[in-house]
Amino acid sequence: MQNGDSFYVKYKESVKFGENRFFRSKVSAGGEWMKVKLLLIEDDAAIGRIVKDTMEQEGYLVTWATTGLEGLADFQEQPFDLVLVDWMLPEMDGLTVCQNIRWESDVPILMMSARKEEADKVEGLQGADDYIAKPFSLEELKARVASHLRRWRRYNKQEEVEEQTAYANGLIIDWQREIVSINQQEIALTQKEFALVKLLAKNPSQTFTKKELYQYIWQQATLEDTHTVTVHIKALREKLNDSVRHPYFIQTVWGRGYRFIGEPL
Repeated sequence: MQNGDSFYVKYKESVKFGENRFFRSKVSAGGEWMKVKLLLIEDDAAIGRIVKDTMEQEGYLVTWATTGLEGLADFQEQPFDLVLVDWMLPEMDGLTVCQNIRWESDVPILMMSARKEEADKVEGLQGADDYIAKPFSLEELKARVASHLRRWRRYNKQEEVEEQTAYANGLIIDWQREIVSINQQEIALTQKEFALVKLLAKNPSQTFTKKELYQYIWQQATLEDTHTVTVHIKALREKLNDSVRHPYFIQTVWGRGYRFIGEPL
């Protein structure tokens, strides 16, 4: 019997299968009642099944991904209220998934891992909000999820949605409509170009390596050719009328990567 199967057998008795409580919570801006959505990223089939079953019986809507890249793609396709992520994942590890999610969202992240050393927990909490070691109690997992969701709802009530941001030197980014303009003139960006400027501008002064940009934008685990990122950055700069030597928006950090230096008004 594999470790995952042992985990499933050990804890399945603590789950009352067949219940259908469907707890709901206010999570949308208009106060509309809807199901809370969780993203589960776990490659072990037995553990994934028991966690998914447990969360669904608590009334949550669960999307289950089995690789890091698949989970990141799911996160970028739709909004989630909480992420449960394993550390050791194929294609992209859990720490890197957390890093990519943090670049665009403050959604609660709970890391699940068989690594129990204090140093591992400290490292895991660099990207995640919480850390739970396997094997864990399903009751504890449910309690932690509920606690993070309560804080997330309070945070969402206080947060104002920013529709657009204006920067010095004529740049305006409309986040909702995904439109970029320079000096009141709308410029045509490809999907990848907008994703690049959004990632950079949402994380001002943070330097991104070409590998990090490639993993996030192209959703590929390895970067075999840096030319792809270089070409897209060059095209984006040309459309923004941004000089390489004296940039207003995208600065090259030699030997490291790129960062956004636009000054918000």
